[in-house]
Amino acid sequence: MAMSMAMSKALAARHAIHLQHRLVASSSQAAPRLPLLPRRPSLAVTVASPPRRLLPASPRSSSSESDLSPTPQSERTMTAWDLASLWVGLVVGVPSYYLAGSLVDLGMSALQGVATVAFANLIVLLTLVLTAAPAVTHGLPFPVLARAAFGVRGANVPALIRALVGCGWFGIESWIGGRAIFQLLPSRLKSYQPLLAPVPGLGAAPLEFACFLAFWAAQLDIIMRGMEGIRKLEKFSAPVLIVLTSALLAWAYTSAGGFGRILSLPPRLTGAEFWKVFFPSLTANISFWATVAINIPDFARYARSQADQVLGQAGLPVFMGMFTFAGLAITSATEAIFGHVISDPIELLGRIGGPATTFLAIFGIGLATITTNIAANVVAPANALVSMSPRRFTFAKGALVTALLGIAFQPWRLLSSSESFVYTWLLGYSALMGPIGGVILADHYVVRRTALDVDALYSEDSGSPYYFQSGFNVAAMAAMAAGVAPIVPGFLQKVGVLPSVSKAFVTAYNNAWFVSFFVAGAVYSLLCGWRGVQGKQHSN
Repeated sequence: MAMSMAMSKALAARHAIHLQHRLVASSSQAAPRLPLLPRRPSLAVTVASPPRRLLPASPRSSSSESDLSPTPQSERTMTAWDLASLWVGLVVGVPSYYLAGSLVDLGMSALQGVATVAFANLIVLLTLVLTAAPAVTHGLPFPVLARAAFGVRGANVPALIRALVGCGWFGIESWIGGRAIFQLLPSRLKSYQPLLAPVPGLGAAPLEFACFLAFWAAQLDIIMRGMEGIRKLEKFSAPVLIVLTSALLAWAYTSAGGFGRILSLPPRLTGAEFWKVFFPSLTANISFWATVAINIPDFARYARSQADQVLGQAGLPVFMGMFTFAGLAITSATEAIFGHVISDPIELLGRIGGPATTFLAIFGIGLATITTNIAANVVAPANALVSMSPRRFTFAKGALVTALLGIAFQPWRLLSSSESFVYTWLLGYSALMGPIGGVILADHYVVRRTALDVDALYSEDSGSPYYFQSGFNVAAMAAMAAGVAPIVPGFLQKVGVLPSVSKAFVTAYNNAWFVSFFVAGAVYSLLCGWRGVQGKQHSN
């Protein structure tokens, strides 16, 4: 896709000399950056005149290159179409296919499931646009923007939390890719029972686990060879899956003489029962993209303008609604074709056509899974580790740690049922993503009123406005804790640690992202005294 070409050029550029020139210029009274939105003169940021020590702007692929440096205007070439292509590539995948089907399993009708997915992504779109806006204005990635709220050292905390969730998703996507490999194995091997019985304690069959490790190793091999090859593959992944999905949809419709009875089934949930499922399902669907909603600056920093980033991301609810409908329609048709419902697209593809058709279909899923997985779930965790300790980690070492943690998350358990996928995984980590987003947006729009001292974000001087207390903003840490606290009892009850909790905690857990997002944002705003940070910046 065109986005990949623009990203590869931008990420390959050498930024270190550019950044050093910016720091030298700041020592002679640098002019403040223009704010994202108009602000009153009293809120202007005064840049400190003494030279600032450089906070390592890592990760580095060489001693003279930094991917965390501000993106120069000449490299901000991403159009609205590029960003839309990015979202197509991320949306069209097996986990998205599962989403609406999981909601139908929980009792919703097809229409209710698709509507819930689309509405959740409208909410995600709002956070995406607001979080991306300062990145477009200043050309800054997520680890640097987070320093404004959390401090030049405290920013490692949300980056690592985001990284851990990315590791979990890496494991999930790798398990899905491993199942694609499983479908390509000879029938005799796939029917050999000793290899299909789950290993006690592991919870996975030896043959399935071996396929998972094979796909895991294949991804790791590609990562170690460098990201340039991945970016070239990415531009092919979205079109391949769009064509594959369209072909599957056409096949399902013609083979079943329609889309089957599932789409015409009335909802099994009515009244209060529906709302009990709707709110946790809405939260789970928001959580699905909550990780990308936090680190969207890593992509948006290359956008040409605010209009490009807004228009490019506006298609997300449409893409998700269309793709989840396609998943439901295909799943619905399988009942008429095979006599029973096949909700797993990988299993379905393994039963269509001959060996050549199966190979091409599974190859398409494998290709898309690899490119999406590395772009969405490896780059952020690896960057977080290198940013935290550039002397100990390279990008390759960070990617290896990410991959190993992906195994430790035991993704086969997370995907064992709609209940565990929606209520345990998606709802559980939304309680971590919500506070990060709440603090960052409250800091930028409520506390600072969009004022940013870009050069100070790279300074580790104790007098820097983003140094706070030894590099940590205590208010941000306290706000994050306040956002997570109401969710913990409900989570412990869900995983079986606590036998029961009050109804209020259950409700808080079922709405984990909303509760943690707004509680953390409100607490942070109150602790900062609404304008306390601006006052400190102005005095500095």
